[in-house]
Amino acid sequence: MELYLIRHGIAAERGTYHNDRERPLTKIGHEKTSKVAKELQKRGLHFDLILTSPLVRAKETAAILQDVGLGSLVEESESLAPEGDIHQWLSWLQQRWRKTNAQRRLALVGHQPDLANWAEMLVWGVSNQKLVLKKAGVIGLKLPNTGKPFGRSELFLLTSPKWLL
Repeated sequence: MELYLIRHGIAAERGTYHNDRERPLTKIGHEKTSKVAKELQKRGLHFDLILTSPLVRAKETAAILQDVGLGSLVEESESLAPEGDIHQWLSWLQQRWRKTNAQRRLALVGHQPDLANWAEMLVWGVSNQKLVLKKAGVIGLKLPNTGKPFGRSELFLLTSPKWLL
């Protein structure tokens, strides 16, 4: 299974909204994220499911991916909110999706440092907080078809938007 970890686009500054969960993408964030999504689509990428953090900036990023044609199904997951629980997400993956979709592509839209830390855990088994995922950046992982993916996944893509545009 291919897993794509996608950080939300450029959002309004922290502190500009009473509730951080409500911070939207900026105009530049929308534009840059759209360009990244179109470039991914040009390269033939398509997701069978886009799972997104429930925060506004992530949901808007997922909607852009969907609008460009990168996937038609979008679902929210609290596991992808800041400081989300990778174990909770893995439980979802094992129970609801992975058994019948071993050869498919799944996109997770979320936040830094969580997505980068999750990538480290999946590839190396631990997080040393060394990977940085830029806004609208993408990490691609190949997860093993059976068993727990910690320390057994393969990193095949780590790119910032600058390298895609």
